[in-house]
Amino acid sequence: MKKLTVLKAFMVVLVAFAALSLTSCNNDRYEPVPVKLGDVNGNYKARLFIQQGSKGPIVEKIINFSAKDTIVDFKEFPIREIVKSVVKDPVKTDTALAKIGKVEYKLNYTSKINTEQNIVELTFAPKKLNIQIPVDGVTKNAVVTVVAKQKGFFVGQDWSLRFGLVAEKIIVDGVELAPFETIKYDFPYSIKN
Repeated sequence: MKKLTVLKAFMVVLVAFAALSLTSCNNDRYEPVPVKLGDVNGNYKARLFIQQGSKGPIVEKIINFSAKDTIVDFKEFPIREIVKSVVKDPVKTDTALAKIGKVEYKLNYTSKINTEQNIVELTFAPKKLNIQIPVDGVTKNAVVTVVAKQKGFFVGQDWSLRFGLVAEKIIVDGVELAPFETIKYDFPYSIKN
């Protein structure tokens, strides 16, 4: 009988402890940290999707870039699709890319805070991209018109940067390249290093 009383007392203590441990506090609400314009600044590792034309294959790459004040700086902008559009021959494209090396591209932007959604909105003002493409003993001057069809966003919830660019047309030695399918550069998720 004494064992049964001890067991009942033990069970009462166990149930009371379980009830207290499962009680939540009234202030468990998530309070986001408000974003500031300066939060955009930093070095990023980005997942990039490149697609030429609406039905072309999607190429996925991981690239790095930095953002500071009003400039997104790509130390090595991906130009394979641009060079391939100008040169056409895959072997000559690879040779030209090896000779060109790294191409830096600076993308200007203005920013404003959207406090309602806890994001920084980025409005881009892309410059033309100039590339000297060596092929068949001559150097072709390619001027690429880059546009940003939508705003970019720095998201306060996960501290990521999201945006997209389009290479809309290419002029080679003063003549517009035709036919030409636009090249989309989508950065759906870029995180700070």
